[in-house]
Amino acid sequence: MASVGPKAMTAIEFLRLPENGKRHSLVRGELIEQMPPGGRHGLIAAVITAILRGWAKSSDQGLVGVESGFVLEREPDTVRAPDVFYVRKSRMPIEGVPDTFWELAPDLAVEIVSPTETAVEIREKVRDYLTAGTACVWVVYPKTQEVIEFTPDGISRTFAREMKMTNPEILPGFEMEVAELFVDLGR
Repeated sequence: MASVGPKAMTAIEFLRLPENGKRHSLVRGELIEQMPPGGRHGLIAAVITAILRGWAKSSDQGLVGVESGFVLEREPDTVRAPDVFYVRKSRMPIEGVPDTFWELAPDLAVEIVSPTETAVEIREKVRDYLTAGTACVWVVYPKTQEVIEFTPDGISRTFAREMKMTNPEILPGFEMEVAELFVDLGR
């Protein structure tokens, strides 16, 4: 007789969990606890958010936010909350910004690598976003002060500290010096 494992959690059940001060993701029905981000992580997220938000507001292209849940997969459900995200205005839900999870993939997902994250965990996050329809994922490495950009076509580009990031297809008119992300961190 086959044994039956625990029932997969749904996005609705995940949403209804009581707040306990911990960060979680829902990955293919399994609740994953995550460490809270550290100081460097928070500063980098704030800088990226400010730069992207300034561009999005002045160009009227879309919305930029932080740590909001996106339902990336159903049955079993996967809900991920990128450190920073961008959603194009043309893809915004008719009813506006949801009070609960977004029922779409962000156009841009930014993940800032924490010291406790493994390469496998990062690859899984990138895969989840791209499979769900995210057009671009930035993985920020504070230790090496570089950003790797992933796109659905399987191409990745590495941007070192001294480089300028652009992506005219997804972020028309946007430019960012990678060094700006790390200015407040020292070396």
